[in-house]
Amino acid sequence: MPDTSDQEILLLIRNESTRNRGFEILVRKYQQKVYYLIRRMVLSHDDADDISQDVFVKVWENIHNFREESKLFTWIYRIATNEALNFLKQSERKRIMSEGAGLPSTSVSQDPYFSGDEIQAKFYDAIRLLPPRQQLVFNLKYFEELKYEEISDILNVSTGALKASYHHAVKKIMNFLDPG
Repeated sequence: MPDTSDQEILLLIRNESTRNRGFEILVRKYQQKVYYLIRRMVLSHDDADDISQDVFVKVWENIHNFREESKLFTWIYRIATNEALNFLKQSERKRIMSEGAGLPSTSVSQDPYFSGDEIQAKFYDAIRLLPPRQQLVFNLKYFEELKYEEISDILNVSTGALKASYHHAVKKIMNFLDPG
């Protein structure tokens, strides 16, 4: 029910007799967006799926703390970005311990769920090489088409810092795609 407003969803969730139904609607409304936000940050479909589930568990456990100072979407995206960044930090630590520092060991083209061409694979690999925060800002701006103000609410970072981060990310991607 993507047509159900966030206010209606929150009313359902806050009513004990309709809480499960409200949460089910919330998940259906935001599940795909959350999954793709996370999927663009992590290579594996399975990891993105697991992280998405963790996000909705946290939403379920903490929805009573949602104060409506921001949009519900913003609050859920904040949880999703934090979960994805935590996963990337943990993965990086594990990778460094097992194989030493360096570039990520796999390419998006090695993912069995990836169906793009060589240029798309190179583009996604360029994004994966960005530092996690730049990667996140780039994904939110480029793929999610969010305004800097919305990203600022999600990440709790000034719009000026976001613009600079996005600019640096674009330059790095362009340099990766055309090093000449």
